[in-house]
Amino acid sequence: GMLYVGNTVQLKDEDIHLIQSVADAFSTAYARYEDFNKLEAAKQQVDKTLVELKQAQTQLVQSEKMASLGELTAGIAHEIQNPLNFVNNFSEVSTELLDEMITELEKGNQEDAVAIADAVKQNLEKILHHGKRADGIVKGMLQHSRSSTAVKEPTDINKLADEYLRLAYHGLRAKDKSFNVTLKTDFDESISNINVIPQDIGRAVLNLITNAFYVVGEKRKQATGSYEPTVSVSTRKAGDKIEIRVADNGNGIPQKVLDKIFQPFFTTKPTGQ
Repeated sequence: GMLYVGNTVQLKDEDIHLIQSVADAFSTAYARYEDFNKLEAAKQQVDKTLVELKQAQTQLVQSEKMASLGELTAGIAHEIQNPLNFVNNFSEVSTELLDEMITELEKGNQEDAVAIADAVKQNLEKILHHGKRADGIVKGMLQHSRSSTAVKEPTDINKLADEYLRLAYHGLRAKDKSFNVTLKTDFDESISNINVIPQDIGRAVLNLITNAFYVVGEKRKQATGSYEPTVSVSTRKAGDKIEIRVADNGNGIPQKVLDKIFQPFFTTKPTGQ
């Protein structure tokens, strides 16, 4: 652009100097204005990119949740099969006992019939116990697959940690029959139910356990001696806090990796793992 100044008489040197200063100030101001427009456009591009990154991160988090749920599926099947076997077996035994009780009643042996009835009652209590166990496993997995509601609820931390440890182990065993690891637990029984968001705590514990299984599995492939892969989960009450520990006897974490472990999606695992 151009800044034009005219007058009816010739301008003096000081007038020209003043006008030159005004022109320089205008030029600088206009340059800053253009810079501002460029910055505003850049800011809008950065904001758009940030939104896209957040959307991508949300999709990745959901993918991770679904991937971990998929890994647990085989473990769930194994864990549910155990209580269902108990339910089936006790049901069959109870049917046979009821037949015996009818026979004893027909013979007039009331005491024997009462004893059999007590046995049937005990079996029914066991059926109820194992039915509730299977129900708890299913509810836990449904909770794991749901998005977090951010609502805290009374949760048995010991039970949650133990369940995820066994589900993760059986899930890995279903994929690799040669995978074996010694599981150790040390739970502080003085811990009562505490208010947490169970699906969030569960995922955190599951990730730690899965990583522990991965690293002891890798070390076992490299080990030549009598290496025994071991993963342990423990809880303890420390004042007004609860501590959950997941430990393994793998190769450990190098310092350069330790500095990065809280970066989102950081991993040392190969692509696809």
